[in-house]
Amino acid sequence: MLNFIHDGKVLQATAPYNVSSGGGCKVGSIFGIAAGNYTAGQARCPLAVTGVFDLAKDGSAFTQGAHVFWDDTAKKATSTATGNMCIGAAEDPAQAGDKTVHVWLVPYFGTLTS
Repeated sequence: MLNFIHDGKVLQATAPYNVSSGGGCKVGSIFGIAAGNYTAGQARCPLAVTGVFDLAKDGSAFTQGAHVFWDDTAKKATSTATGNMCIGAAEDPAQAGDKTVHVWLVPYFGTLTS
């Protein structure tokens, strides 16, 4: 395959805002987890786009397998679909008082509302 570039598990992006290693990052219709600390506008920032990651969340509760959305204003996972990008599914249940949720990243294109 002369046209193969890479496996697509990690994509290179320009950081749209400051992001810390392990933090979520939304670039257009791409969501990934930053491999390092990057500043806004920094080019060639590796973002993991597949796998299971422990992400900071808002006060939402999640059942196992529930859709997880990204609130790009708060920079946190949420159960609120409206105005947010679906980034995957909860691997494990998470209670409202939990600080994080284990998210299986599943790239979605377009709008998924529930």
